[in-house]
Amino acid sequence: MKLILITPPLTQLNTPYPATTMLKAFLQSHGHEVAQADLGIELADSIYSQTWLSQYAAAVDDPEEHAYLLRCSDVVEPVKAFLRGHDNTLASRIANRSLLPEGPRFEQLEDLEWAFGTAGTDDKARHLATLFIEDIADYLREHTDPHFDLIRYAEQLASYAPTFDEMDAALHVPMTAIDRLMLDLLEHHLEVEKPTLIGFTIPFPGCLYGALRCAQHIKQRHRLPVVLGGGFVNTEWRQLDDARIFDYCDFITFDDGELPLLRIVEHLEGRMTPDHLVRTLTLLTPRLSDTAENPANASLPAPDFDGLPLDKYLSLAEMTNPMHRLWSCGRWNKLMMAHGCYWHRCAFCDTSLDYIGRYDVPDAATVVDRMESIMAQTGISGFHFIDEALPPRLLKEVCEEILRRRLTVSFWGNIRFEKAYTAELCDLLADAGCVAVSGGLEVASDRLLRLMDKGVTIGQTLQACRHFRNAGIMVHTYLMYGFPTETLQETLDALETVRRMFNEGIVQSAFWHRYAMTCHSPSGREPERYGACRTSTRPNPFCNNEVDWSPLHGTGDNQFDYDIEEVGNGLRIATYNYMNGLGLDQPVRSWFPGIRFPKHKKHPTR
Repeated sequence: MKLILITPPLTQLNTPYPATTMLKAFLQSHGHEVAQADLGIELADSIYSQTWLSQYAAAVDDPEEHAYLLRCSDVVEPVKAFLRGHDNTLASRIANRSLLPEGPRFEQLEDLEWAFGTAGTDDKARHLATLFIEDIADYLREHTDPHFDLIRYAEQLASYAPTFDEMDAALHVPMTAIDRLMLDLLEHHLEVEKPTLIGFTIPFPGCLYGALRCAQHIKQRHRLPVVLGGGFVNTEWRQLDDARIFDYCDFITFDDGELPLLRIVEHLEGRMTPDHLVRTLTLLTPRLSDTAENPANASLPAPDFDGLPLDKYLSLAEMTNPMHRLWSCGRWNKLMMAHGCYWHRCAFCDTSLDYIGRYDVPDAATVVDRMESIMAQTGISGFHFIDEALPPRLLKEVCEEILRRRLTVSFWGNIRFEKAYTAELCDLLADAGCVAVSGGLEVASDRLLRLMDKGVTIGQTLQACRHFRNAGIMVHTYLMYGFPTETLQETLDALETVRRMFNEGIVQSAFWHRYAMTCHSPSGREPERYGACRTSTRPNPFCNNEVDWSPLHGTGDNQFDYDIEEVGNGLRIATYNYMNGLGLDQPVRSWFPGIRFPKHKKHPTR
């Protein structure tokens, strides 16, 4: 049996998403022939081409728009070469703003000298080239395909979708030019590979439309079996109760896909009955049967990148935020060091799901063996470890193994701000190649950190960040606001902590998001423990993840006695300024001009 595993449009443009590389290696180790494709980068490469843009421009009647698109088509190939690192000599022409046609994105352009300095020509040019790419995407979304986006393609159809109605309707309207281009690319792979089974990974809601549009084409034209799986499926579809999804696919797999896919292949080959399928839904078996059966992490082969167009990925710079640059710029090899989270207790986290709750760790030599294998395949020595939280003990051993083998690598990943990150460990990380870490400070309140069972304190976090700073490792922190029982004063205190961290130089990047109660988290499963209650317990027929809630005591339908949206805006504006060295001497209350502050309000006793 021949498989092809596909990442549908669109995840990210700078590096491959890791699911297909891991699944391909595993299935090949069991004797199966497996191809893989990233339709996202292929679609972007085809749209941002002189050929496609010229043809598109020819059909545009408006003279001004026609001229703009032709100008875009003239320079798009050189811009792609620059963003791929193939022609850095263009940096000066792009940076002095003499080369690119400038659309609406350029109208809000910030002061480039302030953002990049006089020496940052390459970074400045990359930022301008990214705006050029986004301008074209905006134009296409306005005039051709209302769902098109570079990383959130039709995301609004899948995010918080209680029913399948809107997505199903979108899949039955006439196709756009971008739909047809995507299906042409898919058809090419089907003709070349001639697969007998097609699998789509759907890690994010912005990949669902592309996957289903492709699956629809496969079912109508080729009548081949289709498998859907991935992160979005794992979190949103565990209570799926709408059979219409099986108009587009034959199997839906949950959690790690290695064993479910292997059993599906064996079933289709006649070597396994349907009773042996694991973590798999079909139309005839509409209820998921969970199993703890999984191959051991240490037994898995190194990911296989063969077949991916590694020379086509684009390094973008949408923002000047240094951590955002790591996410969107550079061809980082994505690799999991350990499966799951070694803590897996935080109240806001989906700890009941396998990808977090099942902790399975290999030894350091296995991790570094995989790194060397991937470096040999890709020619890239940079790694993004995609763990929920890198385990400090294993991380230390991996760094020692990297140094023992005298490898030159760069890496970054997510951590917990533990007391384990001593000055000695941080120095070791830097020596081995660690360039950045990201971790959750969350609510920056010791009371709330205890309530959510975070397992760290503000003091521990500050000390760990100082050690990272002294070792030359960049620090990004995630923060949340609006956790149950959180008072306005606690939110202000959290921002004050963040202000101090920026002022001290122990954090370089931060991001706030509003707390969301999910049905797979401890706070969603037992909200009363955290001072909240769910306002609805009936599952949706399609997507189920974020749930509505209200406080056990207090403000009824309004979760807070203050304007939570206004608070969120103030937090984001303040932190953006802090990241740029501005406003660090201002009182934190000054960022919330629309909020009326009470003279004193104690937090609830817990």
